[in-house]
Amino acid sequence: MARKKTFLIGIWTLNLVGALGVAGIFFVRGLPSLSQTQPTPAPVLQEISPSPSIVAPSAPATETLPPTLSPPPTVHMLPTVTPNPRATRIVVDTPTPFVLETGLKSMVIGYSVEGRPLEMYKFGNGPSQRLIVAGIHGGYEWNTIALADELITHISENPDVVPRNVTLYILRALNPDGDARAHGIEGRANENYVDLNHNFPYHWKEEWNRDGCWNHLPLTGGTHAGSEPETIALMNFINLHHIDVMISYHSAAMGIFAGGLPPFAPSERLAEEINKVSSYQYPPLDTGCEYSGNLTDWASSLKGIPSVDIELRNHYDTDFKMNLRVLDVFLSWQR
Repeated sequence: MARKKTFLIGIWTLNLVGALGVAGIFFVRGLPSLSQTQPTPAPVLQEISPSPSIVAPSAPATETLPPTLSPPPTVHMLPTVTPNPRATRIVVDTPTPFVLETGLKSMVIGYSVEGRPLEMYKFGNGPSQRLIVAGIHGGYEWNTIALADELITHISENPDVVPRNVTLYILRALNPDGDARAHGIEGRANENYVDLNHNFPYHWKEEWNRDGCWNHLPLTGGTHAGSEPETIALMNFINLHHIDVMISYHSAAMGIFAGGLPPFAPSERLAEEINKVSSYQYPPLDTGCEYSGNLTDWASSLKGIPSVDIELRNHYDTDFKMNLRVLDVFLSWQR
């Protein structure tokens, strides 16, 4: 009987061990693998926190900016504008063409010391280019600006006045700052107290012998030849165009001055032809004045342009009818 119990206990023990083994197998198979317990990092984490081994070292900003991102060079700068106690300061940020009552638009060739535009009007489209300059002495010779405006209006209303082979340019005021400051001796110079007709780079002097010359204010010829923005603008315009002949209007020495030092024969012939249709004296009265840095001398002697300085009879009339005859001679004159 004891052996039978021992035998049955052994069998029961073996069955129990076997059952536990099978259950263990199923338990082990049902557990997730070790790799499944460590989830793979999401791609977004890899983008936000990349491995240091694949990050390029940062470079200085000056090395990574391409040349095309640097600011472009300034093409045009307005002259420095300084406060003017005698006139309202004018600053033109966006140049726009000026328009006379006729509706004719001008081109802006440059700016004065105070930032006022230098207005040039063009008529015709012929190969022979001719230039009239007024207002070089601003408000002191304001009637030359008034004459230029009269001529501009007349030609715009009568375009056939200009021959088909001619292009005519009229600069109505080379010294608009002086014109704005005063119509009198205070308006002669530009805003730097420079006499622009002594600032051109031919026989230039900062100071000159004033005997026989205009000497009502202590003006200079500039710090150097061509120092003023108005002078530079006109010289640039002339250098960029093939000007065949030029008139510079002044007042009021009642004469015609032929450009050129020494005398320039084409300028003298032009003066003679204008004298024939006007009461302006030629040769002019010689006062002994020393002319240095003069526009017509620079144009004639350095640029080879026949040029004359025409002086109106006084400081308030434009001599308009007489200057219509001068205009006809000027537009038809041949060298």
